Amino acid sequence: MRDPIVVEVNGRAVEVPRGTMSSSAFLIAEAPCRISFSGEPRSALCGMGICFECRAVADGVRHIRTCQLLCYPGMTLETQR
Repeated sequence: MRDPIVVEVNGRAVEVPRGTMSSSAFLIAEAPCRISFSGEPRSALCGMGICFECRAVADGVRHIRTCQLLCYPGMTLETQR
């Protein structure tokens, strides 16, 4: 992995390549971005901010579209419930 950075996904340190989108960090960590009202795990679908399936908590802020947010060192991501 070239120029990796470390982000935290659901309390777990995950190494990702620099330039990775936050939605991809969830995939690398094998974690959903959010849990639907019916309890189903959801992740990025469109990859361009239209479907809102990738909403998650980024650094304590809810409803962030993770397919539009680049990872940076020390970032914390949480599955939105």
